[in-house]
Order: sequence, then structure tokens, then C-alpha cells
Amino acid sequence: MRIPLGDRQGSAGTGEAAPHNHRILAWNHHSTFYNGQGLPIVAVTKSRTYHDPLHGAIVLAGTDPVERLLIALIDTPEFQRLRRIRQLDTASFTFHGAEGSRFTHSLGVMHLTRRAFQQLVKPYPMLQSHRAAVLTAALLHDVGHGPFSHAGEEVFGSHHEFWTLRLLRESSLHPLLTAFDPDLPEAIAAILTKTYPVPALSQLVSSQLDCDRLDYLQRDSYYTGARYGQLDLDRILLALRFDPVSQQLVVSPKGTTAIEHYLMVRYFMYVQVYNHPKNLAARFTLDRIMARVRELAHSETSVFLDETARAWLLTDPATLSWQQYLAADDTTFNYHIGRWQTAADGVLRDLCRRYLDRNLFKAVEITGQDEAHIQQQLCQRLPPDWPPAYYVGIRRSLTKGYTLYAQGISLQTLTGLQEISETSPVVQAIAQPRPKTWAIAPKSVLATLHP
Repeated sequence: MRIPLGDRQGSAGTGEAAPHNHRILAWNHHSTFYNGQGLPIVAVTKSRTYHDPLHGAIVLAGTDPVERLLIALIDTPEFQRLRRIRQLDTASFTFHGAEGSRFTHSLGVMHLTRRAFQQLVKPYPMLQSHRAAVLTAALLHDVGHGPFSHAGEEVFGSHHEFWTLRLLRESSLHPLLTAFDPDLPEAIAAILTKTYPVPALSQLVSSQLDCDRLDYLQRDSYYTGARYGQLDLDRILLALRFDPVSQQLVVSPKGTTAIEHYLMVRYFMYVQVYNHPKNLAARFTLDRIMARVRELAHSETSVFLDETARAWLLTDPATLSWQQYLAADDTTFNYHIGRWQTAADGVLRDLCRRYLDRNLFKAVEITGQDEAHIQQQLCQRLPPDWPPAYYVGIRRSLTKGYTLYAQGISLQTLTGLQEISETSPVVQAIAQPRPKTWAIAPKSVLATLHP
């Protein structure tokens, strides 16, 4: 794979054609992108400012070829769709402010990646040629998310990493990227799959210390009202270093305390937000709704399904066309849930009303107890019209603090690189994931539980 050069498409004002069968016409801060048939895809004019509640003004310069490309990518239907996918899926049932989107998060990740990349380039200007690949990868890293974000992956069996790669190669993102540089889609894919020739640049987007986590921890804390996510972001970014020998992203020892705090923040966000019992119960209810619809549809019982929902629920999501995949978002299935609350099937009707009215099931921790015995007790206490498969469940959660994620976080010391968990008692204390087991059922049924 050739490494894409940041300005391969030509400088603004030259009108120089890009390679491959797509072209960019650039003049006076204005770019028009064309597809292979010579039809205009999108025009980019002037600069663009996004006012972000966390990062302030995120400015993309119309005079910068790479940032013009970012503006064009943001304006595509593929990226605009992320406005209709909530970052925290069902968490708004617990934290009423948790209504931020994948769109705002993706902009934040791109912004932080740009800041971090500029920090690395100052002492190592040879990295500059990778700028387009790194910033576009940061912007598009979540473009493959489906309805209900991570909850949807459990419900539908889809995987956003798989779909991000497919969209880079098949959707209308592809001609935009190849018009800039024919190798750019594969360079982005290499960054996202951690096979890029310069590992540090993959680590900026996906690692134990990446701009994805730096943004979502702060953003999720802000929208949920939790106070755990207030990171010392400036100190963390200033502590990032590029190690020219290993080509890894490393950390100056002066940043150790800020990194320890960041890892503790992540741990507490999992405990208090991501694995909150009400979130687990809401995800369970959503999953059971979709399972009931599948059962009804397969048994040829009448149930409302439009073309998009039918494709998502009755086929393997990996086999969908990219157009079918992009047709679905939170709005699609929230509309269906609204329709299903008046369905003829009593179970589906009840589950949908519970979900929409926040009359959710309850989750009780049963870690270390006899799961089979507890599940049997709960099933025996259900009324006859509540099928156990839809009203009782066992679910597991995992609290994550720090794990060696392909590679961990390395400190740059006088004697060489050193893994942070070897020197920090704080990191050692949260290095082991903490699994929990939960019983989920209606409150009235759980009230009679005797483990």
C-alpha cells in the first residue's frame, strides 16, 4: 500500500487534476468534487465553523486542501446520517441529557486528532504527509454505526467496524476520497484496522489512549451530568510523543498523573454510566422487542415492517447492500416501536409500551450466585401471558479500566519505553476487568426473588 500524500491532489488555485478517474477542480477556496461520470458530487466553499459545547469553535479552513476534503465528507449523506444516531443509545432513559449524536462525537474526535497530530508533527515534520489519512480516519471512524449505536450491535448483530470499512470502499464516500488520492480509502482502512505503516497514527484514533476515548469520556460525562469525565486534556495532549525507533505513540513521564486520571475516569464512567442497571434493562427490552418481531414475521403473523426494517430484522446485516444499511437509523426503529405499541400481539404491544413509557424492567446484580436457579425462580413467578423468553433474562457487564489493547500505554523514559502498568500503582489497581452478572425481569417479579 502506498502512503497517501496530503497535497497530492494539487494546491488550491492551480486547477491541477487529481489522479485516478475522479478529479477535483480547485480555485479561490472553492472545490467541486466529481464522480467517475463527471457529475458533481458536492461543492465546498469558504471555511466552516462548528460550535462544539466541549471544544468551542472547530474551524476547518477553506484554504487547506485536507480540510476542504473534511468539509466535503461532513456534508455527505453518510456522515449527516450520524446526526440521527444517538451516541449513548438507550442511556437517556437514565440520564435525560444523554441525547448527543455520533455526528457531534465524530467531529470532536477529528478536532482532537488534529490537535494531537500537530503536536507530533512539530518535532517530526516527515509525518506531515500522513495528515489526510489520519484526519479523515478520525472523522469517519464511526460512520458505520447502525441504529442505537452499541446497543444496536447487540440487537441486530451488526458491527460498525465492518460497515465503516465497507462504506469507505462502496458508498459515495469512495469517489470523494479517491478524487483526493486514489490510495486514501485503503490508508484509512489501514489506520482503523491497526495495520498502518506508522503505528502511532493508528494509535491516535484507536488505542488505550486515543482521541476517540478522550472525546467520548468528556462528551458522555457532559451530556449525562456525571462529573467523572473532566479530563486534563491539554496536559494529556502535550504529553504525547512520537518514538521514531518503534514508531509508536508514547507518553512523556510528566504526563503520568494526567494519564492515570484519564484511566480512572474511564473506569468510573463504566461503573456509573455505561453499565448502569437501568441502561442494561433498557437494552434488554429493546432486544426483546426486536426478537418478538422476528418471531412474528417468521411465523407469518401480521406485523408492520417497512422495507428497511424487514431487511434489517430478517436477514444477516452483513449481507445488506450499503444503501439498505444507510437507510436505517434511530428514527427508523423508533417509528416502528411507536407503531408496534398498538400491534395485535399482546407481548409485542406490552414490550413497546414499556419501552416508550419508560416502564422498564429491573436489573438486579447476581454475580457469584446460582444463575440457573434464579432464572428458574423468576420464570415460575411470571403470569401465564408473559412468555419467559421475553420477560426474564440474564445479562453480563464488564467494567473496563485499563487493558493491554493490542499494545498498552508506553512511557518514554531515559532507559527506554516502559509500560505504564509496571510503574503506576493506580493503573495496576484497575488493570483487571470486573465482570458482573444481572438478572432482568419485571419489578413485580424480581420483588419475590430469594437467591
